[in-house]
Amino acid sequence: MPLSPAPAGPLAPPSSSPFADAYLRLTEVFPSLHVEVRGAGEPPRTGEGWVTAAALASDSAALDAFLAWDEGQIRRDWGQEARPDVLASMALHRYAWPACLLVTVPWFLQRRVPRLPPSALSFQRTLGRMSVSLGEFACLPDDPAVGTPGARVVRGEEALRAEVRSAVADHLTPLLGAFGPRMRRRGRALWGMATDEIVEGLWYVGHLLGEEERAVRELGLLMPGTSAPYAGAAGFRELGAEDGRVVPTRDRVSCCLFYTLRPDDTCVTCPRTCDSERARKLSASA
Repeated sequence: MPLSPAPAGPLAPPSSSPFADAYLRLTEVFPSLHVEVRGAGEPPRTGEGWVTAAALASDSAALDAFLAWDEGQIRRDWGQEARPDVLASMALHRYAWPACLLVTVPWFLQRRVPRLPPSALSFQRTLGRMSVSLGEFACLPDDPAVGTPGARVVRGEEALRAEVRSAVADHLTPLLGAFGPRMRRRGRALWGMATDEIVEGLWYVGHLLGEEERAVRELGLLMPGTSAPYAGAAGFRELGAEDGRVVPTRDRVSCCLFYTLRPDDTCVTCPRTCDSERARKLSASA
């Protein structure tokens, strides 16, 4: 399902942040998302167009306004009215996909995993901006940032992968609780969606970085299918494209319901999309 990104103006993390390089690299390859890092304890941005993750999780009026943005976009661009559950599913996807990147991209590029409570993040979706207040983060013993305030050393790659899963789960749990009833989903269905957002976001960015093969390999280790509360695995498999290439694909654990709006334009990883159609789409995109 497309994110409908908007152009973003310059909004760079401070050079002193241990996440500056990772977020700047993210913006270089995905210019529709800019990340501002604020100091530990400093609140994320608020004001016109900004909404905090904490408000989405606890304030029904803020959530209504967030959903209204998607409702207007669907009506304007596609001339349709989305079902309430479809609207909520699309809105959560459009939040969770970039939010997960704030954890997975530093892990992928720098082996650093920030803690990201909902109170630490705000989103300006029209401009494609996120503002985060970062303090504690996990890293490996040989990381040059070990002496940085907030650094917490963990032993080995699997411990760091556990930190990624934990950081994303802590951030998404209250948001899933708020969005879930409107999506008419709960339990496994919601955490299957979380699995998909983690995997497909970093997979896409890994491709943009020219490191798709490594992203696929590391996502397989990160999301093996046995890590609660997540449901399902990265689940990559190989597919022969029409141009002769062998490319990775996967079947989504959850359904984004985009097919209810555009039946002939299903996601390339949708279980409804047969392998021959996937091969055609992948060859066309290449």
